[in-house]
Amino acid sequence: MAATQQTINPANGEPISTYELMSDAEADARVVETHKAFEWWRQTPLAERCQIVRSIGRLLRERADEFTQLMTLEMGKPISQGGGEIELCAAICDYSAEHAHTILGDEERAFDGGRGLITYQPLGVILGIQPWNFPMYQVVRYAIASIVAGNTVLLKHAPNVWGMALALEKLFVEAGLPESVFTVLLIDNAQIERLIGHDKVCGVTLTGSPAAGRAVGSKAGECLKKSVLELGSNDAYIVLADADIDAAVADCVQGRIYNGGQTCIAAKRFIVVDSVYDEFRTKFLDQLAAIDYGDPTDPNTQLGPLARADLRDTLHDQVMRSVAEGARCSLGGELPDGPGFFYPVTLLENVEPGMAAYDEELFGPVASLIRVSDEAQAIRVANDSRFGLGGGLFSQDTERATQIARDLFDTGMININGYNMAQAELPFGGVKESGYGREHGGFGMREFVNVKSLMITG
Repeated sequence: MAATQQTINPANGEPISTYELMSDAEADARVVETHKAFEWWRQTPLAERCQIVRSIGRLLRERADEFTQLMTLEMGKPISQGGGEIELCAAICDYSAEHAHTILGDEERAFDGGRGLITYQPLGVILGIQPWNFPMYQVVRYAIASIVAGNTVLLKHAPNVWGMALALEKLFVEAGLPESVFTVLLIDNAQIERLIGHDKVCGVTLTGSPAAGRAVGSKAGECLKKSVLELGSNDAYIVLADADIDAAVADCVQGRIYNGGQTCIAAKRFIVVDSVYDEFRTKFLDQLAAIDYGDPTDPNTQLGPLARADLRDTLHDQVMRSVAEGARCSLGGELPDGPGFFYPVTLLENVEPGMAAYDEELFGPVASLIRVSDEAQAIRVANDSRFGLGGGLFSQDTERATQIARDLFDTGMININGYNMAQAELPFGGVKESGYGREHGGFGMREFVNVKSLMITG
């Protein structure tokens, strides 16, 4: 009997659907079909690929209500937030279609004795291993760039959002993408290593934990295959003495509780200089305390459940360990009774190095508040992390804040006086244990291509 995987509604703990896992032979057959599709997809004119990608974006907007409801059902995203994720996906399609000719176009360069031509050619089948927290966006951001570049794509999605994976596969075909250019694999983690080594797989991209990144990156390196890794973070948001405190508090609150706090680039550590700490802390605590969790299908709900029971258990363990290590829990921190995987907004203070709340990524609505003496210490504390994905800085001296962010903040992305999610026009990715490689802004289109040099004489 074939193994099965069940999806669970995190708001009530009840089953949604049951899926049959593919055997190794079935997965291999899908890989081969996706490689066969590459042989002719790579020859499809770029203009035609772009037209299909535009159609995908259009269809995503048309089906926004349907996909928003599916996100809420499968991973508990508040219904009011799903539309933003879908619009970002559509914007990625639009940007990719509009700029692909410039990003992927041939370049001519002269050399002594001849002329050179640089061309960006697709590699082949790209395997994407994606998480559940943005079940559409995580897929679209790598798949669209690869498809536009002429590659074909495999998706191993998180099993708690397999409904979304299959719905996207269907939508892509309805938008005009030929079958097998984008292929969903219903497989478990134990099958991934073997697929990375498959001779028809040419590259792999992962969004996940550092442990998963080490495993995937190591296997890809062993097989001499290109990889792109986005591995989460522990993003620091610095509040300087001249910050607009009311604006900073509002942005920090949203940066912590958006998507249930289950966001790689969520605001997680709040580093506040001594002179404004008390004012920030009072207003921050008041606004956090006003947020309660609730039914994610209610348009007024700001905070839904965590996506799985084990994720909630892990988060609570981190809170309890931090308190045992000396942090003060000023808000929340208690497991609620009742159905579903809910966790209250939680504020930890007196957070210091060595504590889980300082060193680890807290994937949920738990804020770590850190008091520092001045700007120099704030920068040191912000950089005192093994991660380096995103971050933020609040100061009314925008020029000075920009200089700090540009020259001193060791992350891949930084918000200044605001909290913004990923942007279709700008590169997305990190440094240190947050991984390597870039997506968005055209950078993702060049991750999995052969940058080929032609030297022409005569």
